[in-house]
Amino acid sequence: MPAEVKKLADRISAEISKVIVGQQEGVTHLLVGLLARGHVLMEGVPGLAKTLLAKTLAFILKAEFTRIQFTPDLMPADILGTHVFDLQSRTFHLRQGPIFTEILLGDEINRAPPKTQSALLEAMEERQVSIDGKTLPLSESFMVVATQNPIEQEGTYPLPEAQLDRFLMKIVLDYPAEGEEREILARYGVASEAHDLESMGLARLAGGDTIVRFRQRVSQVRVEEGIVAYVQKLIAGTRRSPHLHLGVSPRGGIALLRTSQCLAAIRGRDFVVPDDVKEMASAVLRHRVILRPEAELEGLTPDRVLSQILDGIPVPR
Repeated sequence: MPAEVKKLADRISAEISKVIVGQQEGVTHLLVGLLARGHVLMEGVPGLAKTLLAKTLAFILKAEFTRIQFTPDLMPADILGTHVFDLQSRTFHLRQGPIFTEILLGDEINRAPPKTQSALLEAMEERQVSIDGKTLPLSESFMVVATQNPIEQEGTYPLPEAQLDRFLMKIVLDYPAEGEEREILARYGVASEAHDLESMGLARLAGGDTIVRFRQRVSQVRVEEGIVAYVQKLIAGTRRSPHLHLGVSPRGGIALLRTSQCLAAIRGRDFVVPDDVKEMASAVLRHRVILRPEAELEGLTPDRVLSQILDGIPVPR
């Protein structure tokens, strides 16, 4: 079972590498989010292929894909849809918004005001939306892959804590290494069009039920009591840390265990080890904690605080 999951993940990663140079950790974490049936927030400056990564994943999966470009004037109805009046039938009918899809790319999500961002809350948590008092289900494969620019940039709004908590992970993409950047320039800097995925010869998965089948297998990955206690101590440590104003909720602990299971399966194992937890901790928890102002003045980051907490917890044997 884990060997099959690893084979699938390796296959998808290999196809993505035909389009995206480097960013291996980001690709792995995106696949973890896919297997964990979670939503993923990707942060990085413009030009790091965040949008292209999400688009390529959807293309390989043969998933229905929709993109929403978040702007300051975007309204909730632009996302969810609205009822419109048909003059011929003299009745109202629903004009579905772009949220009715399988993989939704929320591009530059933090450029829209909080009211519009909150339109995604019900969809992300319950995979359904409410329009004019009527509840409508979304696809079982519904997944939000959102991108955001660093909040220090002009024209951005911080995401509400309630919405941040709906994201399984926050992946931070950085500039490529020198060798990777030279390959990017050599590959795309002359004549090739990076967004023309049809012309790149990408292999695509056979059917939409493939991911559903492998998600069920991930649930069979063993999590020993020592690992559960290890995660609980980490979560409790965030609540006691003098550097954090807000610690991690039980939802965050469940997310960390789930993603650790997925990472173990991608690595070809049917059991979770402490290194799986360590690798996933920052991506799963960095957006669920809030630094105290004095900690920010000291130059601390959520990743550094989480690392310090992990260093103080004995590793289970």
